Amino acid sequence: MNMRAAPAALMPAIHPVSLQVNTYLINLDRAPLRRFRMERLLAGFGLAYERVAAIDGAGLSLPHPDFDEASYVSRHGRRPNPFEIGCYLSHVQCARRFLGSNGEFALILEDDLDFDDDFAEVLDAALRHQAEWDILRLSTVNSGRKYRVEPLTGARSLAIALTREKGSGAYLINRKAAGWIAGVLLPMRLPYDLAFDLEFDDGLRACFVDPLPVSQRADPCSQIQAGLSAYRLGRRRPWSVLPFRAAAEIRRFVTRFIRLAAWRLRISRASVGRRSKREGRDDCPPAQSRPNAARRSP
Repeated sequence: MNMRAAPAALMPAIHPVSLQVNTYLINLDRAPLRRFRMERLLAGFGLAYERVAAIDGAGLSLPHPDFDEASYVSRHGRRPNPFEIGCYLSHVQCARRFLGSNGEFALILEDDLDFDDDFAEVLDAALRHQAEWDILRLSTVNSGRKYRVEPLTGARSLAIALTREKGSGAYLINRKAAGWIAGVLLPMRLPYDLAFDLEFDDGLRACFVDPLPVSQRADPCSQIQAGLSAYRLGRRRPWSVLPFRAAAEIRRFVTRFIRLAAWRLRISRASVGRRSKREGRDDCPPAQSRPNAARRSP
């Protein structure tokens, strides 16, 4: 449980989820207002958290040992954005901190979020379905369709997205996913949310909660997106970008579609099995009463 950055006065009651989940809040030192706002939101749910000082792109210089510039340009088709690099490495830092703890799960949060009122309830339900995911995404900045597969609460379900989803504002991971983030995803070759959306290439299972319980639009003035046009290459973009993206989209669709179909087939079979058992019980003749004891002779 993370109590270091959650003042006791703000935590009237700790939610039981905090006993299973290490919550990490990524926050720049020069953004105290964002931290205070998130602090109060999390306190309202009774979620203890640990602040992770975000790596500030303003202080980064290239080359950097954890950034592969050649691969980044060939895959993403843009000049390196130091603020994007700082964001990426901040998420990696959260994964490393989690792996250094004894926690079972980690909730990674950026500091520009809004939460629905049932957020803690959703986390609790998600942990009861932990066998179904390595990464559970709680937010996105896209509006692609999510295909529901299993109920979580009365209002929300586990779901699978077949197309690319950007944004990494809020998500749950287990230790397997944390090892992937801190290992396979280094050095950086794509923006974090794009690299994070390729989990299927390494055999990880990602799900969404649908509808999403977290909005990543609380602060429309993103420090990463500001001046983004300055990093575009335009017509000088490498020819390799489109083939890379097309191949990734095909792999994503095929891999997740197979998983979606298998999941629905499993649910369908289980439903048929339960129905057959009920019908079998209904068809059984009533148990015959035991014969009366033999009458005594007069």
